[in-house]
Amino acid sequence: MKYSCCCSRPTFALIFISFLFLSSSSLLPICIASSSEVGEETPFTYIEGTGKGPNEWGNIRPDWKVCNTGKLQSPIDLLDGRVQVMSNLGKLKRDNKAAPAVVKNRGHGISVWWEGYAGKININETDYKLTQCHWHSPSEHTFNGASASGKTAVIGIVYKYGRPDPLLSRLLHHIKTVGKNERPIGILNPGDIKFGSRKYYRYNGSLTTPPCTEGVVWTIVKKVRTASREQVKALRDAVHDVSASYKWLWYIILHLDVDACLWMQPHMDMRQTRDQHKH
Repeated sequence: MKYSCCCSRPTFALIFISFLFLSSSSLLPICIASSSEVGEETPFTYIEGTGKGPNEWGNIRPDWKVCNTGKLQSPIDLLDGRVQVMSNLGKLKRDNKAAPAVVKNRGHGISVWWEGYAGKININETDYKLTQCHWHSPSEHTFNGASASGKTAVIGIVYKYGRPDPLLSRLLHHIKTVGKNERPIGILNPGDIKFGSRKYYRYNGSLTTPPCTEGVVWTIVKKVRTASREQVKALRDAVHDVSASYKWLWYIILHLDVDACLWMQPHMDMRQTRDQHKH
């Protein structure tokens, strides 16, 4: 089986934003219920030797077993030598709607959850409803918190140091003061989060944190956005981030050096990638 994707030039990625979309054919609500999230009562970490690190995720809970046994686990090694151009993929089709939103701190990243219909994106003639987006720093090719029941798609955007990101500027006060709670931020249009639509990687993978559910359509956008050092620091300080998990995304971005739409075959499972990110 092959997986479609488009790619980007090599760059050092500092933070990463992911959007969660659920297929309209799914029976899930637009906003995922808190019961489907990974809660504090069953924590996991990125630190090996704690009994809760990446190599142990599949042993923490029975329903996380696929973290160790899955065959389509993300992240994967995006090698240009294993891809082929697929010009018929077309550009990403977004339909954004402004809706009430809240900022949340789940301990592994800052997220924005929409509490109403926030629009959709069309992938392979399937509509996916937007439910949330979240940022990670240091960068991770990861998705925190939500169970991927039904059809799920994730859009990933890479950031590097540079000019302040306009949306992060608007959210900066909330990021700094949200603590371990959540904070309403009023009406937010997801269209305010700008990203390119024509060049991207796409592949079938999984959530990259427990429960590591497979069947997730990943799209990693080619265009690299910028964020200021103050914004990156605020994202890291909010979750007391002292891990070296930035290597997860660095490992992927390192190989993104073909400027075209592509197909690819993943050849490395998540356990191997986690082992590399420790070194």
